[in-house]
Amino acid sequence: MTLLHPRTGTGTGGARSAGVPAAPRSGPLTWARDLAMGMRFAVGGGREGWIRTALTAAGVALGVAVLLCSASAPTLMNAWHGREKARENLGQAHPPPRSDRTVLYSSADTTFHGTAIRGRLVRPDGAHPPVPPGMDHLPGPGRMLVSPALKEMLGAPGNALLRERLSTYRIAGVIGDEGLKGPRELTFVAGSGTLREPDGYRIDHFGKNWESQPLTAPGLVLVIMTCVALLTPVMVFLGTSVRFGNERRERRLAALRLVGADVRTTRRIASGEALLGSLLGLVGGTALFLAGRQLAPAITLWDINVYPSDVTPAPLAALLIAVAVPTCAVLVTLVAQRGITVEPLGIVRHRPPVRRRLWWRVALPLVGTGLLVPMAVQPGPVDDPLDTAQLAIGATLLLFGVTALLPWLVDRVVGLLRGGPVPWQLAVRRLQLSSGPATRAVSGITVALAGAIAIHMLMTGMQGGFAAAYAKSGRLPQITFWGSTQNWPETERALAALRATPGVTAVRGVIDIDAGRMPTPGHDTSRDLPVNVAVGNCAELRKLAALPSCRDGDVFLTDAAALASRTESSPVPGTPLDLNQRRSHDDQAHTPSPWTIPTDARAARLLPVDDGHPVYYDLLLTPSVLASARFVEPNVQILVRFDRGTPDVLEHLRNTAARINPAMYEGSSFDNPHDAQYDGIRNALFIGAVITLLLIGAGLIISTVEQLYERRRLLSTLDAYGTRRATLGWSVLWQTALPVALGLGLALACGLALGSLLLNIIGAGVVVDWPVVAGMVGIGGAVILFVTALSLPPLWRMMRPEGLRTE
Repeated sequence: MTLLHPRTGTGTGGARSAGVPAAPRSGPLTWARDLAMGMRFAVGGGREGWIRTALTAAGVALGVAVLLCSASAPTLMNAWHGREKARENLGQAHPPPRSDRTVLYSSADTTFHGTAIRGRLVRPDGAHPPVPPGMDHLPGPGRMLVSPALKEMLGAPGNALLRERLSTYRIAGVIGDEGLKGPRELTFVAGSGTLREPDGYRIDHFGKNWESQPLTAPGLVLVIMTCVALLTPVMVFLGTSVRFGNERRERRLAALRLVGADVRTTRRIASGEALLGSLLGLVGGTALFLAGRQLAPAITLWDINVYPSDVTPAPLAALLIAVAVPTCAVLVTLVAQRGITVEPLGIVRHRPPVRRRLWWRVALPLVGTGLLVPMAVQPGPVDDPLDTAQLAIGATLLLFGVTALLPWLVDRVVGLLRGGPVPWQLAVRRLQLSSGPATRAVSGITVALAGAIAIHMLMTGMQGGFAAAYAKSGRLPQITFWGSTQNWPETERALAALRATPGVTAVRGVIDIDAGRMPTPGHDTSRDLPVNVAVGNCAELRKLAALPSCRDGDVFLTDAAALASRTESSPVPGTPLDLNQRRSHDDQAHTPSPWTIPTDARAARLLPVDDGHPVYYDLLLTPSVLASARFVEPNVQILVRFDRGTPDVLEHLRNTAARINPAMYEGSSFDNPHDAQYDGIRNALFIGAVITLLLIGAGLIISTVEQLYERRRLLSTLDAYGTRRATLGWSVLWQTALPVALGLGLALACGLALGSLLLNIIGAGVVVDWPVVAGMVGIGGAVILFVTALSLPPLWRMMRPEGLRTE
């Protein structure tokens, strides 16, 4: 019998006739009316009602914002990659001939104080060259278009060396948003009047066919675990949020039963209260998401920086979230109502008391661990869909298993506790009678901390691996440069400029050429490796090999094949070589450039390499042996050693290299970009964990105050008998601390276990970021004090003799 349908009378005045059917007790209209009544109760309960509804909405809003951000990831990456594809051309399989609509294009990337800067050089072949997005026209010689972030960086104090490096070009404009991957990208496009074809390649359009490369095992594991660690606490927190204020709601439902509502009606009214909180949370979460995505330009993760408009969920995903969140709120409420019986005079819970069964609670983490252990025992790629699903399901089951274990653990522990001080006994007895509200809120803390600890361990291990690799490869203070060159005098000038750079201690450089073997009867050259040729004066060649004697015009054959353990034999005097090596087996346009190794070539032994950069040159030539015109795409290879103590020595070297050839490439192991990237992720996760803990702490406050309100007559009785307020205050502290302490211990054990398994899956050593773990556990402890401190004022108000009055 609902409140909306009065009992059918049998009297005369205004009575319902026997032939008129009674109003239906179910159906869409009845559901709508009862849900609307529940919504009115949610907002019509005075200040306390509004507080409960606002807290529910805040919890749901946080979950909705996270879900919308997660649903925006595919759109975000598509927009980011789309802009990169539209503005780039990495070369064409069949380069177009020079025409009025082609442009010579080259990379001019550089690094400044560990920050990568993308650079491109252009030299139009005619009046109508292709123009990349974000520009109206290509810059002329000596001019460049820059991104807003690079323009700001060039104008900042302390960046004089960067301004010097790019001083060849004058800023002629700013690249538009369509030509940037993100608002904080550092990039420039400069016009060059001296760009040579060996340094660049000819294109007739911008826009490349980009095919995504599969993630490596560490990257894929990190992506999967980030999704699991984000969404699992959100799901738990959404379920917890819609049950804030549950005890006060149950007392109101009992009052409704007293005035004639049936059980189904009370459940629909309770669903209406939860529905309003979830709808408000849906609106608030959307507003929070729209406001939060405005911060996207200020966030850079793994060099990914996007515009606010890129952070947009797919319409289907947004619709699914809009429907799923209110539906989940109603379902959680209905499930909670099935565990109680609302009677006119009160609430009857679980008749008889239901014993929490352990087997299925243990089965969840055991199954999850069973899925992860085989992957950890035999690490390998996880890009297979089955492996990906196995990893995600295993991690999710392990985290959910912790949530399922916590209620049983709290009941088991408090059931074994006996004796102790009075505050302790009061707290334990309360938890023995009803531990559900406390464990529901603490389960959110548990799963959030477990996931955060596992992610932090995974990132710390990955970061440590990168740091160790950079430390090993950067043990010697040296840097490598390579680029095109035309002849040996030009190379000598480059070597001299580098030697004159402050802080340089040694320079080694030669011209590098790859030659092929000319076909001979009975020998297939398609499987031959190229013959590596080094051209340099005697001083430079002596840095590579032990020469018996040397003068210009000499040729030396080395033992490179034996050192490199190659199967084919080394070239010998009289071997015909092709200086224009065939680029592919089906290259029909290949024109051989034959040259024969002189018969007076002498043997030389390559010197042992102690710098980690082995060179296996088969043939050493002095400059006069071959005319420069015979070189086909020669490259200069330069290795520079320097003094670490010289201020900004790396930046001075890069400036020198830019003056030699702006298109010169650099190879070094000193700027580790992963430290900043991983630090940003770790800080974001830590902040997210703190926010989650604080919101769950707010839920604990509501739960604790409601329990105090339910026991207000008992508290007044204790006060009348002279019980000290400090005693009850300590009891509140222990009542909150015990479930939280057990949850933190469970989260620590689960997080460490999951993190260790994940690190083994990617083949990394187990590393624990103890300061972060201790900080998270410490924040969990601070939540206990926070909840207790805010629960004391209501406790003092309820400990008054007036609470014994009965109407």
